[in-house]
Amino acid sequence: IIPTILFVIFSRFSIRQETRYMLLGNALLSDLTYLLFYTLSAALSAAHVHLPKEACVLLLFLLAVAYCGGLFTAAAIVLDTYIAILFPLRYIAILPPSRAKKIIVLLWMCSGAFPGIFFLVLSSTHSFLPCVLEICSVPVILILTLNGTDAVKLCFWLSTTVIFLCLSLIFCCYAILYFKTKRSGIWESICSRASVTFLMHNTVLFFYFFPLLALFVESFLCINIIVRLQTGIWVSLTVCNVLMILPKVLFPFLYGLRYREISASLRSIVRRKHLHVVS
Repeated sequence: IIPTILFVIFSRFSIRQETRYMLLGNALLSDLTYLLFYTLSAALSAAHVHLPKEACVLLLFLLAVAYCGGLFTAAAIVLDTYIAILFPLRYIAILPPSRAKKIIVLLWMCSGAFPGIFFLVLSSTHSFLPCVLEICSVPVILILTLNGTDAVKLCFWLSTTVIFLCLSLIFCCYAILYFKTKRSGIWESICSRASVTFLMHNTVLFFYFFPLLALFVESFLCINIIVRLQTGIWVSLTVCNVLMILPKVLFPFLYGLRYREISASLRSIVRRKHLHVVS
């Protein structure tokens, strides 16, 4: 469904010129890139293909860039919704399409710079272990990172802190939106569009937050040597292969198909109306 929604966004000029749809397309593009690279990594790991050190580092860097891009864009979508609801008359002046394009470029620059700094730190301190890079499996590398050097642990905790701050920003914006619009009457019905949209967005937010919480618990247990290495690898496999993939699977359905223009365009593509000659 992600390529289909991207096709609708980029093929329709009216949709492509709106800020919310440009941010949505960027988030879906980031998620699709992450899913493709992670599938490639999992396939190579399952086939016992040993990548060279440079190829493994490049694959891990691209995964980090795609994940950060999706997370930062999700935060930008929430800020866009926040501005659109609380400042409707000034929304066009604050976030015109031209400024939205600059924001998307800035998001990609931050997504590349943030993991790039960490990879440079790890490269300069020679913290990339050969045995880890020969496996080049994200869950295995994740659990071995917690038993690595201090530089590796520092990069892991800083990355987790930044992700946690982004998710906290998203949660705070949603909470402010709820309390600001609580007296407007849009929350009276449980089945109202506002209530259902708010519930769906918070569902996606929960699935973004839960893997991070699982990583925190796993990190605490590994550092205190409460769980064995094999148990930690199974937890990492569950987090990486299920919990981190699930929000990216739900995102196009809970976000993309909720927009009337996109769902109408998809229906018009699937159901072509045939013209009948009327005498």
